[in-house]
Amino acid sequence: MIIRPILCLASAATALMTVAPCSAQTRESNDEHPFVVPLQIPAVADNTPSSLTGKWGGLRTRLRDDGVDLKASYGSETAWNPEGGEQNRITETGQFVFTAQIDTEKLIGLKGGTFQAVVTYRRGQDLGAVANLGVLQQVQEVYGRGQTWRLTRFFYLQKFLDGHADVRFGRLTMGGEFGKFTCLSENLSFCGSPAGNLVGDYWYNWPVSQWGIRGRLRNSAGYIMVGAYEVNPRNLDNTFTIGYFHGATGVLLPAEIALTPRLGEDRLPGSYKLGGWVNTSNGNDVALDIYGQPAKVTGLAPLQHSSRYGVYAQFQQQLTGRATDAQVEPDVVQGLSVFFNATLADRATSTNDNQFATGLFYTGLLRSRPKDDFELAIARTHVNSRTWIGPSELGICGGNRLRCPCDWMADVAAQSPVHRRPGRAFQQNQCRHCWNERLGVPVRQLRPSSASLCQGARA
Repeated sequence: MIIRPILCLASAATALMTVAPCSAQTRESNDEHPFVVPLQIPAVADNTPSSLTGKWGGLRTRLRDDGVDLKASYGSETAWNPEGGEQNRITETGQFVFTAQIDTEKLIGLKGGTFQAVVTYRRGQDLGAVANLGVLQQVQEVYGRGQTWRLTRFFYLQKFLDGHADVRFGRLTMGGEFGKFTCLSENLSFCGSPAGNLVGDYWYNWPVSQWGIRGRLRNSAGYIMVGAYEVNPRNLDNTFTIGYFHGATGVLLPAEIALTPRLGEDRLPGSYKLGGWVNTSNGNDVALDIYGQPAKVTGLAPLQHSSRYGVYAQFQQQLTGRATDAQVEPDVVQGLSVFFNATLADRATSTNDNQFATGLFYTGLLRSRPKDDFELAIARTHVNSRTWIGPSELGICGGNRLRCPCDWMADVAAQSPVHRRPGRAFQQNQCRHCWNERLGVPVRQLRPSSASLCQGARA
């Protein structure tokens, strides 16, 4: 495998109100996931966020006091491919996010209730497609799922037992509930729920939503969470809708258990999660036909499986520095943290059957830059060896079986809030290597490389 270094420059521009991370997944609320490390924004005295448009003559403060919070943001990702692929191109893509949230206790006296509606709009071009990089994970994660308007969230959350139990239902994003992971990198290998990046044909991450419900029991030691979500391919249509009431093919049933310890005298936060899922929809076998023979040879319909499934493990732990208790979850003030993600999908129906990612990030590496995050990480996305790639796909090798075992992704990134000054990031994109199993020689090799620029703002 050949890995080429690339350069990513991350900066920010205030377009609407305050800073937003350059990645889409971090635009999801952190309220259901312990130890996500967002960019921190200093609070102000009246609990109204500092913003480009200000307090609207006091109206915004009054609305928040009454339980109504309105936000808007825009994030942009620009990428350049100086080498590899088929073209040396520069592309830009971005996302608008409009959020309305209601605290029912403040508004109508219903304790523990929250209603949220989120509308997104994505636009721009994908460098991977334009330059034909041939990678398994997108260079600009914010491009995915169509350049269109979507109702990304429309749900009600009710807490019980002094916040130790809660139920959420409505239009939900699965990646914001199960397997949720922080997003410091522009590359999709390190952004959002890995399951959605691996089996995205039925597990939908942000900005796609589906009808669903999830319940959770939690205490200071951790939580247990289960859910049920509609599996409906129509949710991927580039159409703005509140949701579909027909067309579902099954139900996706995830479960997750987590420990959230605070280690040592400094009580450094950690998150240790194990989860899994079962999709009751039928799935096509990636290799065999209805008679158990290679489908690419016989041309017959694929063998059907009555369900699809997978498991994951996610570990994240702060090792040094300081952390403080916040309203929802601990805030990393300064120090080194490490993470490890492993996701495995069933090999019968999944083209990409596993992904591993590991790395570290440091908050406040420089005293003069206490809010900056620095990340160093590596990931591998693996193509199922049962997958048969024939001449109709690649036009080479006369139908010999080809194995494209994996995409490797190395990443060095840094992020900085715009209210200070732009941060920098260095990022390494994937290399894909296809192997002719019969001849034992490489037949096609792509060496994608790119540089990217992030900028964003939040209301």
